[in-house]
Amino acid sequence: MNAKLNRREFLRTIGFAGAAVALPGCSRSLQVASATDESRRPNFVIVFIDDMGYADVGCFGAEGYTTPNIDRLAAEGMRFTDFYAAASVCTPSRAALLTGCYPQRVSLPNVLGPRADIGISDQEVTIAQMLKAIPNAKQGVGDPEPLGYATACFGKWHLGHRPQFLPTHHGFDEYFGLPYSNDMWPKHPEAPKDYPDLPLIEGDQVIQHNPDQTQLTTWYTERAVRFIEKSKDQPFFLYLPHSMCHVPLFVSDKFKGKSKRGLFGDVIMEIDWSVGQILSTLKRLGIDRNTMVVFCSDNGPWLSYGDHAGSAKPLREGKGTSFDGGQREPTLMRWPGRIPAGKICREPLTTMDLLPTIARLTGAKLPDHAIDGKDIWPLIAGDSGAKSPHEAFFYYNGWALEAIRSGKWKLHFAHGYRTLNGRPGGTGGVPAKYEQARIDAALFDLENDIGEQHNVADQHPDVVARLQRLADEMRQDLGDSLQKTTGAGRRPPGRV
Repeated sequence: MNAKLNRREFLRTIGFAGAAVALPGCSRSLQVASATDESRRPNFVIVFIDDMGYADVGCFGAEGYTTPNIDRLAAEGMRFTDFYAAASVCTPSRAALLTGCYPQRVSLPNVLGPRADIGISDQEVTIAQMLKAIPNAKQGVGDPEPLGYATACFGKWHLGHRPQFLPTHHGFDEYFGLPYSNDMWPKHPEAPKDYPDLPLIEGDQVIQHNPDQTQLTTWYTERAVRFIEKSKDQPFFLYLPHSMCHVPLFVSDKFKGKSKRGLFGDVIMEIDWSVGQILSTLKRLGIDRNTMVVFCSDNGPWLSYGDHAGSAKPLREGKGTSFDGGQREPTLMRWPGRIPAGKICREPLTTMDLLPTIARLTGAKLPDHAIDGKDIWPLIAGDSGAKSPHEAFFYYNGWALEAIRSGKWKLHFAHGYRTLNGRPGGTGGVPAKYEQARIDAALFDLENDIGEQHNVADQHPDVVARLQRLADEMRQDLGDSLQKTTGAGRRPPGRV
């Protein structure tokens, strides 16, 4: 059987033929009429925002500005109310998204600074690398050619700034952006003395220091549009991790002063414009029906920055904590004809699930080593009765296992955390001081207590015991610094 026929047969099995076909593991059939769709695998666009809170887009309750393009993703696709980043800070969250693993498994549990000598290991497999490899013959592909996706990353990387750790060394054909957070520069209001000038990188070369940050969102978007245009005739993966709305906030003149929410609202409106540019480009090129768009955030809002930070309401706390305000993210997915429009998914899911789900949709071979994400396509496709494949989700802060969720139940283990304790955050880009607080072991019913306010552990000792057993199993795998355990499932990071 020749390669062309094998590819067509594979695409038929995942629903890309003119006739109605049943997706493996799904209960319904789909009709895809476009002749273009018959001969190629789907495209993927992941828009990953920095420090966006749960209530920072219109369809999740934003106030003082509008986000019509992001809201369009919800109207024409699915809104996920219980979707989690795998960490409440930048580096580990991004490591989890791209590798499908808890950041502790890949030994990137903490934020990397400009002097770090570690980064993502060459032994890890990113989504981009997976989409360039030989497909999985076990799924019936039978095609010896690599999947051959065009891949690009435009924006904040933060998985190591040394050349060996940059995107072009981990599956991406193109990279343009900042290697870490945009506040890691000498102008930081509380800058450590060792912060060097902020580099803007193309490929793996620094092309400028301390760039004009008012142009970052525009530059990333323009690059993204050009990449889609030139890749329209082949399958592609676009990863767009915006630097905004991480502080310091910057916005271009076209959105400056446009919102009632001040600079923060202006920044979100420009991000919304960026999403609109992506959607209109896909439509103009006639490939939107063959493209899955995912919108999410790396962690919750940096509340100490007050009027320069977003909102996690009605969730508790924000970035840097294991309360849901730190990790539950406003998430939307759109794929006309494949993802049902205007639907809501309330099952607990995670960014780690994107890698195995994309593997399922493309026939890509999963990494040979352990990953933690699960295939969630039945939920994304809106299959009746589909449930989260996760028995539990684990909230790590650094190496510490601080909480666990299973179904509607969330159990916190005793740990300290930072809080404003009801005080307002700072103004004008200068943060207020956090204070330290502590929570003892506590069980919350997230269906009836989304703000994690009422400890019901005494009423449900059986639930507490079950969650504790699951946590003990995870401690054997990935460890827990609170209990001074290391775990056997960790892999080393990359080192210079």
